[in-house]
Amino acid sequence: MTTGTRKLTTTAAKLAHENLRIPGPVPLPDDILEAAGTQMINHRGPEYADMLARMTANLKTVFMTAADAYFITSSGTGAMEAAIVNTLSPGDRVVSLTIGFFGDRFGDIARAYGADVTTMIAPAGRAIDPAELRSKLASMSAVKAVILTHNESSTGVANPLKEIAEAVHGSSEALILVDAISSAAAMPIAVDAWGVDVVATASQKAWIAPPGISMVTFGARAWEAHKAARMPRYYFDMAQYRDYLKIGQPPFTPCLSAMYALEVSLQRIVDEGIENVFQRHHAIAERCRTGAEKLGLGLFPDRQVASDTVTAIRVPEGVDGKALVARVRRDHGVVIGGGQGQMTGKIVRIGHMGWVELAHVDGALRAIEKSIAAMRAGR
Repeated sequence: MTTGTRKLTTTAAKLAHENLRIPGPVPLPDDILEAAGTQMINHRGPEYADMLARMTANLKTVFMTAADAYFITSSGTGAMEAAIVNTLSPGDRVVSLTIGFFGDRFGDIARAYGADVTTMIAPAGRAIDPAELRSKLASMSAVKAVILTHNESSTGVANPLKEIAEAVHGSSEALILVDAISSAAAMPIAVDAWGVDVVATASQKAWIAPPGISMVTFGARAWEAHKAARMPRYYFDMAQYRDYLKIGQPPFTPCLSAMYALEVSLQRIVDEGIENVFQRHHAIAERCRTGAEKLGLGLFPDRQVASDTVTAIRVPEGVDGKALVARVRRDHGVVIGGGQGQMTGKIVRIGHMGWVELAHVDGALRAIEKSIAAMRAGR
């Protein structure tokens, strides 16, 4: 073992004792960690084909869809890019709904490939108003797609996806492309019932697996759009994933370790029952929100649109937000998220998705309370 490897192992052992409460990657239970350490197999062989078939069926169950679903070795941003390049052409008119950092990113991806992007921004801490969206779409022509982040982990705000989908369908023929990276497997997404054309998500969030795998659902309208789409694509071309899935293979070498772990966690979600999974996440989110308010801390989002996977808390006046995040970790071994973009230093974020227990959330809140008290006392 080299010195560098020994140092890395020591660091990992230390971090294993910390309460990781960022909005992903999430901590993993021992059996999923064990699954990730399984020996490699031939990704062109029958064992992988069997695993891929089980995982695909379970993924469709969680998304409540009969549409196609695929696994891509990439980050969640790769899945967002796949949603764009497989359905659009340069010059296509796109309405980008943004309520924070990752909504901005989705629009940036579309612009990078030449889409004509109109941005609709909700006030800080609020979700997109479906009625305003309906009016906006009614005033525009030839809108090819509406793109949005379902759950904005940078602000702790969840968009009302069902109502937004209804607004889109009621006023246009636009495709609905959704970044559900921090909501899927924790918050309801009824792909077929709501008429969502493409959903992008990733393994390291509520799916309780390591980073490395993104997932995409791809519906009938998306395939129709794919026929005419002219944005450049190769690695992210859904046609390759469709054709290879027919023979039980990925088009490119997959991240096997992450797939092993994801197979275990996917089965666990299905066995628990997706409605039970959603309710469990909601209950823990309520515990976090109520706990923060009892401490006299203000929630950043309007409560009625607060996320069930990450709680954003306003940093009290006179407290340095960055220093608070560092203090919580240094003194209490709890790793929370800070603000991103324009919210840097203004909020802190507690992640509660995937494998999370009440004690994890309670511990994070106690650490924040004690750290604020110490900072105010000048200690």
